[in-house]
Amino acid sequence: MSDNPELTFHGAARTVTGSCATVELGDARILIDCGLFQGSRSLENLNVAEFPFPPESVDAVILTHAHIDHCGLLPKLVARGFDGPIFCTAPTAELLSFMLADSARIQEFEAQRRNRRRDRANRAEFHPIYIEEDARLAASRAWPIPLEEWFEPAPGFRVRLWNAGHILGSASAEIEAGGVRMLFSGDLGPEQKAFHADPEGPTGLDYVVCESTYGDRSRPRLTIAERRDLLAREVNEALGRGGNLIVPSFALERTQELLLDIG
Repeated sequence: MSDNPELTFHGAARTVTGSCATVELGDARILIDCGLFQGSRSLENLNVAEFPFPPESVDAVILTHAHIDHCGLLPKLVARGFDGPIFCTAPTAELLSFMLADSARIQEFEAQRRNRRRDRANRAEFHPIYIEEDARLAASRAWPIPLEEWFEPAPGFRVRLWNAGHILGSASAEIEAGGVRMLFSGDLGPEQKAFHADPEGPTGLDYVVCESTYGDRSRPRLTIAERRDLLAREVNEALGRGGNLIVPSFALERTQELLLDIG
C-alpha cells in the first residue's frame, strides 16, 4: 500500500480516443473517463478487449464530458461489474442518457451488419460491445455535481470540477490524493465560443494531465466576428462557383456553433 497516488493511463495515450485513466491510493481506485476507441479497425478492437483492471474494483468514475470518446465504454464497465457512482456536471448527466443510448444502437447495428456479411459465413457470431439496456443502466448511475464544489468520491480523495469550455457540461477535474494536487483537463474549448465561457481552473497544482490533440498547431487568435467573416468568405466562394460546401462537424455542440455562425 502506497501513501502516494498511482496514475495509470488506459487510453488516449499515443492516440486521440479512448480516454481512460485510473488513480489509486491505498485500496481506493477512481476512474477518470471511460471512453470508446474510435478510428481504425485495430483501435476499435480495443473496445472488445477486457478492461486492464477489474471493473468491480473501481469505487467511482469522474466523467469530464459526454463525448463518446470519453464516456462510450461506461455501459460496458457497468455490464462487467462496476456498481459505483459516475460523478459529472448536471448537463453531462442529462446528455448521457441520449449519447449512450445512441452509441448502443450503433453497436447493435454494426454487429448485425458484420454478421450479415458473406465473408463471415460459418464464423462465430459477432456480438455488440453493449446493448441499449446497458446504456440505460450506465446513464442511471450519473451523479450530478456543481462546479467548483469539493466532494469525496472515494476514501482519501477530494475532487472538484471546473468549467472546461468544450461542450455543454464539460469539466476539468481537480483531484487531491495523498497530499498531491492534480488536474485532469478533459477536452478544453477554445476562446471566443458563442455558447460557453472560457475554460477556468485552479493554481498551485503539482501535476497537470492536459488534452493536447491540437497542441502542435499555432492558430491565429480570432474574435467571433473575425471567425464568422472567414466562414462567410468560404460559403460565398463555394456558392459563387455553383458548388456545394461540405463541413464535417460533431453533432453535439460543434454543429450548433456552426449553425449559429452561418445564421
